[in-house]
Amino acid sequence: MAKIISRLRLKNMTILQSFIALNCVYLVVVLTAIVFEFEWSNQIRQRFANHPSGNDWVLYAQIIVMLLTIGIGLVLMGSLFYKLKLKKPLEILMSASEKISANDLGFHVTYDGSDEMSELCRAFEKMRSQLEGNFKALWRSVEERNQLNAIFAHDLRTPLSIMKGYCDFVTTYLPENRISEEKLLDTIKTMQTHILRMERYVEAMNSIQKLDDMPINKQMIESDSFIALLDNTASKIVDQSGKTFDSNRTADSTLLSVDTDLVMQVFENIVANGARYATNELKAEYRVASGVFTITVTDDGPGFSDDDLQKAILPFYRGEMPEANEHQGLGLYICKVLCEKHQGELQVANGFHNGGKVTASFLCSVDK
Repeated sequence: MAKIISRLRLKNMTILQSFIALNCVYLVVVLTAIVFEFEWSNQIRQRFANHPSGNDWVLYAQIIVMLLTIGIGLVLMGSLFYKLKLKKPLEILMSASEKISANDLGFHVTYDGSDEMSELCRAFEKMRSQLEGNFKALWRSVEERNQLNAIFAHDLRTPLSIMKGYCDFVTTYLPENRISEEKLLDTIKTMQTHILRMERYVEAMNSIQKLDDMPINKQMIESDSFIALLDNTASKIVDQSGKTFDSNRTADSTLLSVDTDLVMQVFENIVANGARYATNELKAEYRVASGVFTITVTDDGPGFSDDDLQKAILPFYRGEMPEANEHQGLGLYICKVLCEKHQGELQVANGFHNGGKVTASFLCSVDK
């Protein structure tokens, strides 16, 4: 029987073909058995032909044996069909459905065959693969949104701190009439500039799904006035940490075409990061040459370790300094992404006096 079943090659047959083939085998076996049962009943009938009680009971026994033969044959045929064609693929599909219900998609549905059950397993595998892809895409979207929210909170902290410094300055000196009207108007104008920039930043963050979607909006601006705004902003950030700030500039142009909000965002992150690790002083060097606007910020702190130089621009890297636990490790990563969006780059190094040195560059159109 086993040889007959193996020769049928049921795995290469469809379910209907397998069912018909097994039924043919079943009929052959059952009919053969019934033929032997007839011969057996005739022999018994002849043996009990002259028995006082007669041999009528043989007919009833023959019918019962035939029915048992047919019934047992049906059970064996059905069991064999289930075992050969249905058991393994059903177990595979049940196991796969349990894993999917448990949010475990790291498996594969494989079944060797060419019947409908193998097609069903392939369809199930295709569905699993699609679910896995959708789940990974959803996970990436959630991670990007969480990262974007963290960046949003991180980048609002510095301009808000600057605004707080301006408010403290006005509330301290204005009641005592120790601030001139010109200085007051200049301070208010600078505060208004930062407020407008924060409004644009909030609107941009609300409209994008990830940091790479942030648009670049270049505008023409005088290099001197823009650098003065950067100096003013850096002074407010550094003053809050009780350190000093100095700068110098080298420019071969009078106008720049840059995204001022983006450059300010990068600059504030670099300065805030430098002020965190500086010992006493922070310096900024502005350079405009060959259509590139470069800002280099150096501090007199301990500088970057070898490990920091390799990982400082990675997201959520905090380093090993005690001050590292006070921030999220996003500042330099944000700067890197934004510099690249502005067709520039971010470089991290150590200065000549072992202090940290961060250089941000931005491609710009220059009017000499």
